[in-house]
Amino acid sequence: MTRYSVAAVALLATAVFACSNRQVSVGSGTAQRPQLIAAAVGETHLRNIRQLTYGGENAEAYFSPDGRWLIFQSTRDGRSCDQQYIMRSADGSDLHRVSGGTGKTTCGYFFDGGRKILYASTHAADTACPPRPDPSRGYVWRLDPYDLFTANADGSNRHRLTSYGNYTAEATLSPDGRTLVFTSLKDGDLEIYTMNIDGSNIRRLTNAPGYDGGAFFSPNGRQIVYRAWHPTGDSLRAYQALLTQGLVRPNRMEIYVMNADGSDQRQITNLGGANFAPFFTPDGQRIIFSSNYKNPRSRNFDLYLVNVDGSGLEQVTTDTEFDGFPMFSPDGRQLVWASNRHAPNPGGTDIFIADWAP
Repeated sequence: MTRYSVAAVALLATAVFACSNRQVSVGSGTAQRPQLIAAAVGETHLRNIRQLTYGGENAEAYFSPDGRWLIFQSTRDGRSCDQQYIMRSADGSDLHRVSGGTGKTTCGYFFDGGRKILYASTHAADTACPPRPDPSRGYVWRLDPYDLFTANADGSNRHRLTSYGNYTAEATLSPDGRTLVFTSLKDGDLEIYTMNIDGSNIRRLTNAPGYDGGAFFSPNGRQIVYRAWHPTGDSLRAYQALLTQGLVRPNRMEIYVMNADGSDQRQITNLGGANFAPFFTPDGQRIIFSSNYKNPRSRNFDLYLVNVDGSGLEQVTTDTEFDGFPMFSPDGRQLVWASNRHAPNPGGTDIFIADWAP
């Protein structure tokens, strides 16, 4: 699983391919020259949209501190499980794998000024791709035995940061580069924790029964935005029963904000459906996130903006397919996200970048 998971994207969105491009060499793989893609009607915040990846399932692209690189997860190269790749944010060139190639990875992120990366991987538990959930259970995620790893930006010198042997992933970094925030099942529930970049000083921030995850720091490092679902009654019992089987059903989530020390936890959306992948705007005043609240049974997720107090909800994308995993560039001038728009095959998910018009 990921902050929403590439597998989820494949299940939740389908599209029809609309164009093709010439292949060019890029590092250890191939990519297509980015071309300008017309924004859908109403996508007034997005200018000069470019598609950076072509084919397979690609998601969770996050900028390096200088904005020149993106790390993302992909099933390219015929893989059945996600691995971590990096590419240039300008045009998708120099695309190459930086994870080890075994097991399943998720949630890549840059740190140490872009000289290093961190990500979650299951390879320590098993080098094979984890089995998919039994489809008879309906739409559920497997809580695979991820642990956190760090490495140089080229993938060398990999180091294991956690050794819990159960789901530990969704790690991102504070603006000062000192603190990781992540989600783990290590204490029996899906909770949010922080720790120093070397793995020391682990602190649990959330305690309510239910799923807390997908956390990001605010630009000033004082707040954390995350997604959560805190069921009660029969829903809580059903959630806990799935946990004992290493599963979770992610069809309900809302957006929350808390202080960086875990205090003042507050829900800022009450939309229904699945609301996930929140990220602060560069000024820290608003949050961009993905939601299917208009039709919770729909595969069509769109990006939305909301003020940190929950007011001022505004739709950003209007394409009829999946849009999710948004992140602003460090200078605030660009937005990167994953989308099913223009996919050559049903469920194909690619990385897009656009100039941001406030």
